Amino acid sequence: MTKPMDDDEVKHELNKMVQFIKQEAEEKARELRVKADEEYEHEKAKIVAQEQKHLDSVYDKKDKQATVARKIAQSTETNKSRLKVLSSREDHLNTLFEDVKHRVNQLSESDDYAEVIKKLIVQSLLKLIEQQVIIHIRPKDKQVTENSLDSAKSEYKELSGRDVDIQVQTSLEDSAAGGLKASAFGNRIFIDNTIEARLTLLEDRMLPEIRYDLFGSNPNRKFDN
Repeated sequence: MTKPMDDDEVKHELNKMVQFIKQEAEEKARELRVKADEEYEHEKAKIVAQEQKHLDSVYDKKDKQATVARKIAQSTETNKSRLKVLSSREDHLNTLFEDVKHRVNQLSESDDYAEVIKKLIVQSLLKLIEQQVIIHIRPKDKQVTENSLDSAKSEYKELSGRDVDIQVQTSLEDSAAGGLKASAFGNRIFIDNTIEARLTLLEDRMLPEIRYDLFGSNPNRKFDN
């Protein structure tokens, strides 16, 4: 039979139980603190990583925007420079053509004008190949044109083997540079052989060559024409 514990023994056992419970509680508290610290560090690292990722994204976006803006600015300045050069070249070409036009306008006052009129008549006849043709000229070119008709008809027949009836109409303005227009079939077929038209055609054909002679080759062009 177990001997009942006296008061001191009971008190001692109680103290042991209290110490055990206290120790268990302290260990549990330490475990909870460690777990809480770990969870805190984990959440903190997660938040820091998220914020760092967000900041990196914002920085990358701003860097790309700055790069794009810089490229646009550089491109704008380059285009401005190119346009300035092109404008200067265009002005130079326009001045050149205006000088040529001024000299060509004096052609009708030269001794060679009668031969020019004859060649323009023959060329127009060869393009039309019609039996009846109307030649449109300036009023002040009537005499020189009529004087050139027989020679022009003869040359045309020699080249084409055809005869042609030519009528002359003074329907062009005296302010024009000269030359002529030719028509057939009631003006349904029309040839513009005025000095202005010939000069415009020459400008279009010669422009690439003139650009090359004046400014050299363009590295931005794949073809010269």
